Amino acid sequence: MNGKERFLTALSRGQPDRVPVWELAFNEESIIKIGRLFTDDVPPVKLVYQMTLEEKLRLLDLLYMVARKLELDGLTSIQLYTREPVDDKHVRDLWGRVLYADREGDAIPVEGPVAGPGDLKRLKIAHPQETEFLMLMLSLEKLGPEVAHVFHVTGPFRESWAMMGGMQKLLYFYVEDPAFVKDLARICTDYILEGIDHAIGLGADAIMIASDLAHNYSTMMSPAHYEEYIYPYHREITDFVHKRGLKVLKHSDGKLWRIMDRMADAGFDGMHPIQPQCMDIAEAKARYGNRFCLLGNIDCEILLPFGTEEEVDEAVKKTIAAAAPGGGYIISSSNTIHPGCKGENYVAMVRAARKYGKYPIGSPA
Repeated sequence: MNGKERFLTALSRGQPDRVPVWELAFNEESIIKIGRLFTDDVPPVKLVYQMTLEEKLRLLDLLYMVARKLELDGLTSIQLYTREPVDDKHVRDLWGRVLYADREGDAIPVEGPVAGPGDLKRLKIAHPQETEFLMLMLSLEKLGPEVAHVFHVTGPFRESWAMMGGMQKLLYFYVEDPAFVKDLARICTDYILEGIDHAIGLGADAIMIASDLAHNYSTMMSPAHYEEYIYPYHREITDFVHKRGLKVLKHSDGKLWRIMDRMADAGFDGMHPIQPQCMDIAEAKARYGNRFCLLGNIDCEILLPFGTEEEVDEAVKKTIAAAAPGGGYIISSSNTIHPGCKGENYVAMVRAARKYGKYPIGSPA
């Protein structure tokens, strides 16, 4: 099997020849840290929006070199949202949202163009730009059809609260004005579908919908609120992707048990990352292994930043034993490979997956 076949087989809850290795994302700095293990030719450490076009291309070439060296089965391409600097810590996107750009590579919305229902009529609708698909186009060209190309977009919950510059502002209107919340979700979902449609046309193999719905203790909204304000748009997105013949994955950190049944009903093919601080992957496999492909679970909070390579090896061994029997498991970190992760530990994770991930894999005792 090649990487794409391996990835898509597992995503269909089947059993490939070995456990596929994939990652939701690599931060700019983490790409350089891992790349230095293989070459001295690396770009300077900067956030993407601070880089010249030449530096961006060098960074992506370094990522593709790492993917080839480690024989990754899939690679995620993010939508490179069009943003312009506001100051040395903030950027503005096409919607007019101001975001704080942190060193982990995330961009946190802090100010939005929508404060309430009256602003929707004045909202200037943004559309995905061709340049936002540069990473996907380069990945397809550089890595070819033998690797699974996953395209990452933000989910309707995150897009909605980003429009308001804060999650608590959106959650207030869950109670105060449900019709407004749904109108805003409609605008955001249309924007997401437009980006997905373009990515599929370019040749993406799977779609990742990323936005957190939970923290370490519970979901950020009640199951009833998920049902009313998020589920219908999740269902619409998965139907759209499935009709185009692709699989769709969902990322959310946190303790998701309260809404996992409905997320399965929404049609997601894979669930990432089964965060080890609050969800047990053996329990997830027992309860949902016949509904989702499970992805992730290798701790990037403590283990990958501070653990030893031997500890990483042991964690991979145990996780594969719990999640991989029968297929339907793709190994990755419990979120992303961020700047705190040791490059050596990421490489140790990949090598351990090769060592312990060959099928057949027996059920744990």
